[in-house]
Amino acid sequence: MSSYSVENQNPNHPSPLNLTNLWLKNDLALSHVICTAIRRRSLLNTPPTTKTLAFDFPQTAIPNDFTSLLSDEILQQILTKLPGRSQRNSNCLVSKRWLNLQGRLVRSLRVFDWDFVISGRMFFRFPNLTHVDLVHGSLVSVGMTPNFGMLLNHEIGSFRVGPDEFLRDDRVLLPVDEVDFGLKVLASVYPNLRRLVVVNCSEIGLLSVAEECAIMQELVLHQCNDNVLVGIAAFSNLHTLKLIGVVDGFYRSLVSDRGLTILAQGCKRLVKLELQGCEGGYEGIKAIGECCQMLEELTFCDHRMDDGWLSALSYCESLKTLRFVSCKGIDLNRELDEHLGVCPMLERLHLERCQLRDKQTVRALFLVCQTVEEVVFKNCWGLNDAMFFNASLCRKVKFVSIEGCSKLTTPGLETVVLSWKELESLKLISCKNIKDDDVTPTLSVLFSDLKDFKWCPGNTSFLSTTLSSSDMGKRGAKFFKKF
Repeated sequence: MSSYSVENQNPNHPSPLNLTNLWLKNDLALSHVICTAIRRRSLLNTPPTTKTLAFDFPQTAIPNDFTSLLSDEILQQILTKLPGRSQRNSNCLVSKRWLNLQGRLVRSLRVFDWDFVISGRMFFRFPNLTHVDLVHGSLVSVGMTPNFGMLLNHEIGSFRVGPDEFLRDDRVLLPVDEVDFGLKVLASVYPNLRRLVVVNCSEIGLLSVAEECAIMQELVLHQCNDNVLVGIAAFSNLHTLKLIGVVDGFYRSLVSDRGLTILAQGCKRLVKLELQGCEGGYEGIKAIGECCQMLEELTFCDHRMDDGWLSALSYCESLKTLRFVSCKGIDLNRELDEHLGVCPMLERLHLERCQLRDKQTVRALFLVCQTVEEVVFKNCWGLNDAMFFNASLCRKVKFVSIEGCSKLTTPGLETVVLSWKELESLKLISCKNIKDDDVTPTLSVLFSDLKDFKWCPGNTSFLSTTLSSSDMGKRGAKFFKKF
């Protein structure tokens, strides 16, 4: 067996291992290797830079924060272009700088901890707020321990009550002095505040806000009374106001004709007004109609008005929307027809979760609202054929929505609907006494001429329509095919 050597190899077939001969014959490859070695040696002798380290040693490179080259104004403009609130919130975890910049972009905040306001952390974290809700932060824990007792949920917040405890104002809400102090500090830091939601404050706290926040536009006052409304008169530019006087089981305060008159004389630029759990009567509503000439939307929620107040609605000459929510009655005065007027600009009448059991009251309501073009009934108790017949007094109705009114029948619906010559839209949902078999040919022709029509009178048909749109019944088809 001959030994392996370079001399014994065929010169015409060089070995692949003989790389030296190839390099010597290839001047271009040799010069490339030499130039690379010289360049590397020169780089090693010079002080390393960040770019060199990142190129030669990627495993030990230190990442750069390229956003540090941008000013706060430019980076803040970039953050505003990011889509989605979840993505914006996750940006706070990048660095302290991003946390501060993201806080500058926040305009609306709901406070859950009152110490967050008093300590000043809120002002440092969110310096540019325009909408602040202080209701949940003004609630105190009723129970002795967080996991003890019964949890009650309401629109104003959640309460935990022990087995032998009752909800009282002094045990649920912060004292008035603490709330007023918080409002004073809040107004001094946020002069551009436009919307405020507060509970259990006094006129002093509201005056401090009115002095500092000249462009305040929307105000929601929980546990409001006549004395508090003395301070609200200082908000000259207010256009949306919600007064909550009584919330059953939580707190009770009095808003009477005196408070409504003070409100009307002070806030003459009101556009939207909601009265929840408020008392008063003819004089208060009349003052609002005469002084607030820009009022376009008025809402009564669980009102406790004196009899005869409904005739004062005719003074609201610019009113376009009238809503009743959770009202046990409208007006029980038996002599309403003699003093009733008409709201000339009224376009929409909404009734939701109201008790419509008195025929004369319902008739009086529709007499005042003769000019409406939109009528909505939602989960109203006592709306039978006799009550619904009063809606025929409104001759200009174009849009009708009826939902959850179980006493209304198909003949009663047909009698009123055929009297509306300008009707364009009809929505009927969850009215169990309206049957498909009772629909007459005349009513069918009317339905075919409507521009917008939705017919789900029974709970079963409404449920089947909802399930068919969600494809819920098809999800288990493969599973049941096995059996």
